[in-house]
Amino acid sequence: MTIQADQETIIVEAFINGQNVKSLSQVAKENPTNPTEIVGYFPVTTKEQAVEAIEAAAGAFKTWKQTSIDERITMMRKAIEKIRAAENEIVHLLSREHGKPLYDAHGEIYVSLMWMEFACNEAKSALQEEIKEHENGKTILSYDPIGVVAAISPWNYPIALSTIKIAPALLAGNTIVLKPSPYAPLAAAKVAEIIASEFPAGVINVVHGDADVGVELTSNPLVTKIAFTGGTATAKHIIKAASETIKDMTLELGGNDAAIFLESFDVHDERAMRRIVISNFLTAGQICMIAKRVYVHRSIYDEFVEKYIEAANRWIRIGDPFDSNTTVGPVNNLKQKNVVLGLVEDAQKRGAEVIPLGQILDQKLFEQGYYLQPTLVLGCDVHDPIVVEEQFGPTVPILPFDNEEQVIHLHNESIYGLTSSVWGKEEDAISVARQLEAGTTMINTAAVQGLDVRFPFGGVKQSGIGREYGVEGIRTYTEKHVINVPKTLDLPYIPE
Repeated sequence: MTIQADQETIIVEAFINGQNVKSLSQVAKENPTNPTEIVGYFPVTTKEQAVEAIEAAAGAFKTWKQTSIDERITMMRKAIEKIRAAENEIVHLLSREHGKPLYDAHGEIYVSLMWMEFACNEAKSALQEEIKEHENGKTILSYDPIGVVAAISPWNYPIALSTIKIAPALLAGNTIVLKPSPYAPLAAAKVAEIIASEFPAGVINVVHGDADVGVELTSNPLVTKIAFTGGTATAKHIIKAASETIKDMTLELGGNDAAIFLESFDVHDERAMRRIVISNFLTAGQICMIAKRVYVHRSIYDEFVEKYIEAANRWIRIGDPFDSNTTVGPVNNLKQKNVVLGLVEDAQKRGAEVIPLGQILDQKLFEQGYYLQPTLVLGCDVHDPIVVEEQFGPTVPILPFDNEEQVIHLHNESIYGLTSSVWGKEEDAISVARQLEAGTTMINTAAVQGLDVRFPFGGVKQSGIGREYGVEGIRTYTEKHVINVPKTLDLPYIPE
């Protein structure tokens, strides 16, 4: 990777077996704040180069799996320090290519490093061989490395959702081929190369490209595990591609996360109102675990909407990601902007009221970039597309409900089940939370404000398979190997 100082243009190449590999063609990555500005270029990796990366990882695995856990932790800790030292450079690159404000980009690095440090602290005990003596003899349980991991990361949190895979995979003794999203490939590739600089050649490889590269990563027989974060529709193709070789998979997919406000919720709690606004519009609403639909008990509905609008207008300031006053930047890409616009326009045609929120700091900038003014949508039917589909952008519907049974049903009839949140008196909220179908339910907070990397994270139903974060997020990159040493070799019920 090189930086052209005069143009501040980042040029990324595929990184295979410890070296940058030239590609025949490059793709420009625009700045979503100003699409006429090119932030950098990334390669169109060929299928042949993807095969080369997989073979490099498979070759490196033969020796890498023999290294001690102490060696792996030492290397990872050195990588963490290098990322921390380069944080400002990484954050500025991430803001330029993604569009998220600087505070948000720093937050992504914060979460990434917090997880990597947790993984280093817990890896030794999580992967420790267990030996159990019992009346039938002895059983040894080991956590063996699984092999070559194909990691496919999304564009909304490209660094955090790459390191969530890289750190545990390597600590467990695997090798990895990472494919960042073409909508945000630059900062993720930079971080991956920083980590790779502390590890042997072939342990970390980075490829880019289109569907043919993704198909190779998910179907090649040398790949033994797929770690994917992204849309449910794409995951269905991945599952089909992986079916021929029955690969292990961790899939963190889409969600349509609900926030439920019970009758006991205090609408005059300004801090709580601020938390829900942030939970709706952080990263311009482009977070898999953000609150995308809000249900409010009818007895407090009118006052809730009033206080919500007040809180949103205080917090939301749409502008340049590099302006410290900005809280919401542009949507990452034109395609996603059009998806969100389509859902809002459809809601209006169905008779919903659309209320713009927040302050536009620079009208000219707003008009030139992929900006959307955050909106509140009222008067929807519970089955309107803007309610049942994942908007993944700065808009949110608020709907009234009459009783807990009704809102639990509305929550659970979704095909998704990533996260949810319940707001109100703690005892009441936990009671409702126990009845929700979701991988994580947060009480009186939502989205990244309630994330704890010490505990497993993932979805139910069409929101995913498996878990990341926590000790489980380390062990998911291993095969459990049971070695039985029976005390008596002859079984009493088998005749001589």
